[in-house]
Amino acid sequence: MKKFLLGLMLIAGFPWMVSACGVGEKTADGYEDTPVQHAYEHWTQGEKSFIPFVFIDVRTLDEYDAGHIQGAMHIPLQDLSAHIAEIPHNKQVYVYCHSGRRSASAAKLLAGKGFTNIENVVGGFSAWKAAEYPVVP
Repeated sequence: MKKFLLGLMLIAGFPWMVSACGVGEKTADGYEDTPVQHAYEHWTQGEKSFIPFVFIDVRTLDEYDAGHIQGAMHIPLQDLSAHIAEIPHNKQVYVYCHSGRRSASAAKLLAGKGFTNIENVVGGFSAWKAAEYPVVP
């Protein structure tokens, strides 16, 4: 009976174990792709987080003004190189855009500039809104 229960637990847990395998692995470009849920969990910890963090919105000003994640720095992708000095090296950096494509470019650029703690929010702001996480209108 114990072997049966152990086998059942392994079978039931297998999909979860497989889905977790890709989380936390760096891309070839030196950053991590992170699910929006992970970014939200870290964001909700706020000041209580053991790992200091910052969110960077790399969308256009019009997109940012239409809605963004509270507390996010706004640095449009085309201006990112000129504002590297404003981004703290000692914090976990979450970059996002509308869908995750521009933020992937931003993450690659930051990794190339020596940042080692970069996470690209997969699905971007549209995934954040779809999950009904809070936004600043």
